[in-house]
Amino acid sequence: RVPVLIHFFFQHALNSGVRRYHVAPFLCQRAKVAMSHFEPNEYINYEKLEKNINIVRKRLDRPLTLSEKIVYGHLDDPAKQEIERGKTYLRLRPDRVAMQDATAQMAMLQFISSGLPKVAVPSTIHCDHLIEAQSGGEKDLQRAKDINQEVYNFLSTAGAKYGVGFWKPGSGIIHQIILENYSYPGVMLIGTDSHTPNGGGLGGICIGVGGADAVDVMAGIPWELKCPKVIGVKLTGKLSGWTSPKDVILKVAGILTVKGGTGAIIEYHGPGVDSISCTGMATICNMGAEIGATTSIFPYNDRMKKYLGKTGRADIAALADEFKQHLVPDSGCQYDQVIEINLSELKPHINGPFTPDLAHPVSDIGAVAEKEGWPVDIRVGLIGSCTNSSYEDMGRSAAVAKQALAHGLKCKSKFTITPGSEQIRATIERDGYAKILREVGGLVLANACGPCIGQWDRKDIKKGERNTIVTSYNRNFTGRNDANPETHAFVTSPEIVTALSIAGTLKFNPETDYLTGADGKKFKLEAPDADELPKLEFDPGQDTYQYPPKDGSGQHVDVSPTSQRLQLLEPFDKWDGKDLEDMLILIKVKGKCTTDHISAAGPWLKFRGHLDNISNNLLIGAINIENGKANSVRNALTQEFGPVPDTARYYKKMGVKWAVIGDENYGEGSSREHAALEPRHLGGRVIITKSFARIHETNLKKQGLLPLTFADPADYNKIHPVDKLSIVGLKDFAPGKPLKCIIKHPNGSQETIMLNHTFNESQIEWFQAGSALNRMKELQQKSS
Repeated sequence: RVPVLIHFFFQHALNSGVRRYHVAPFLCQRAKVAMSHFEPNEYINYEKLEKNINIVRKRLDRPLTLSEKIVYGHLDDPAKQEIERGKTYLRLRPDRVAMQDATAQMAMLQFISSGLPKVAVPSTIHCDHLIEAQSGGEKDLQRAKDINQEVYNFLSTAGAKYGVGFWKPGSGIIHQIILENYSYPGVMLIGTDSHTPNGGGLGGICIGVGGADAVDVMAGIPWELKCPKVIGVKLTGKLSGWTSPKDVILKVAGILTVKGGTGAIIEYHGPGVDSISCTGMATICNMGAEIGATTSIFPYNDRMKKYLGKTGRADIAALADEFKQHLVPDSGCQYDQVIEINLSELKPHINGPFTPDLAHPVSDIGAVAEKEGWPVDIRVGLIGSCTNSSYEDMGRSAAVAKQALAHGLKCKSKFTITPGSEQIRATIERDGYAKILREVGGLVLANACGPCIGQWDRKDIKKGERNTIVTSYNRNFTGRNDANPETHAFVTSPEIVTALSIAGTLKFNPETDYLTGADGKKFKLEAPDADELPKLEFDPGQDTYQYPPKDGSGQHVDVSPTSQRLQLLEPFDKWDGKDLEDMLILIKVKGKCTTDHISAAGPWLKFRGHLDNISNNLLIGAINIENGKANSVRNALTQEFGPVPDTARYYKKMGVKWAVIGDENYGEGSSREHAALEPRHLGGRVIITKSFARIHETNLKKQGLLPLTFADPADYNKIHPVDKLSIVGLKDFAPGKPLKCIIKHPNGSQETIMLNHTFNESQIEWFQAGSALNRMKELQQKSS
């Protein structure tokens, strides 16, 4: 099982001075067979990165941050590109695309619609989202293969036809696979999952996007990104004791909140960086998605070099050493904001419930929970997920569990373990960690996302029952893990989850409190210590990768017209050239509205490839300000209250356009573009909010919708669910020019407000064409 980047063999063309390193068989025994299937068309081109950086540095005449080096180093036209942080749109050339199976369905359906014969950049599909946690790894995996056979077959054959690598179910979570195989210092990678920034732990710019963005890159079109600001996080001191890398991002989330990183890259630097393992840096970057950051990144150092070597990529490390000056920030570079954290003073944290930025020291959470009336007894502890499933994470958790077992204790709470990849699963089985975690009461789940994304067939509580769970995951929105709105979910490090699961209560502080052993004697858990990497080589486990054939043109991709899981896409209608007059308001949302509220996951994941079926979950989790209820809105034509999707379908049937009114940071969370596809499919035209999360705003634009923001946030209060809205002046729609909105109240009175937007010229063309994909086809037709 040897994926692409493991096989980089760099031959220095010293005479020519060209440093372009093509993929070739890596000189190790296990690579030889697998490599015979691979077409050597991928290379690391640090020479081009260096050239682009030098062009931009000369133009800007100032020191560059690491983020700027890698982002600007991937500019399509570094000599002419206008560059201003937070304002201009950059046209970029990412190195690679990665897609998880839930979002890959729609991405590949869109790519098929483009009519292109093959992807233009190396791309992979990862089967990790459709495996439900139920009874344990092997059984759950087999059940998923049986239930999702149609979808897996579609993704496998589509990958073969269009040149996309396919990681089979059971291979592991996309972000762990990327870290083990595809991320490297200086790479620019986009992925159709919001936690793609995990790859920043290896010094790459890895950004979560919607499927339409992925299609652009796979089609060979320059990818647009608003030039990000850069927030510096200076780390001093050194991690020790119970404090872990997870505590760094939990602390940062408490400082910046869920929207404080929007439009910015979080760049970690300072002497404290070297006390964090490579996989620990990945944990920190992964959860940067929870503060709205475009991505997060660490500078190249020896911890990354060590990880590259252990994962079969020592030659990449050697090359990175040679170009290290481009893989660290320049001295004297300027950040838009600087946060400083002394790791020596940082305490273990736990964040929640219901939002990942509600930060508490572990020492305080018991008292806070009692004061707030949150359940203190822990029903389930869950470790693993894409955020915390490394060898080091499992080792530290096993070190805690081993101490409990030595005193005759097991977990008081239910306890689950999710390995991040087949490689991690096989290695922790070999090295005994899995055995220890089972003995303390743990259930090892499949190498998949599982409960982290709501793929959890939970049986220990009834829906509506108030309870607490603690996880080492990244998100804890209402109902996210188990679809129960009364589950109070807290996120923390895996070792803290393990300790709290043994104690069974939030009132336990492992740094100071004692447990009582089976012999009646009190004892205190010692801070866990574990190797960051295995002493032996990683055990690759089962072979789970399917290489794309050299020529997939003869491969058949089947989508049945009667399928309930897959549906070929029809183009959205073009803008008719007129203003949007007298739109009804489908819902005015009260408070937080994440992509989970807009397009729920869990049981709905099975419809991710069927737009019409999944549209039946549109906004069912959003709270209607009119009645304080979820999935209950007034039909303005019948005056009856009913489900949101049914009301939207009724408006569409009657030929009535509609709008959604939202609050702050609308669309935070997952990158799922279904949250944009569904409103467009059901007749929506405009989403008006106080502010948007970055990925969701882009996804809405890509599907031909108008994401607009109140010029005066107080105007949110002027619009009522029974009003009608008109957006006027669309014939003069232009970058930087606000649009006028006329609010028509039922009593006949009117108000006019101004709405801002972030559209550039090409994005306005998406709106006019009906979608970005429609515009791509128009351009193809013109060129042919």
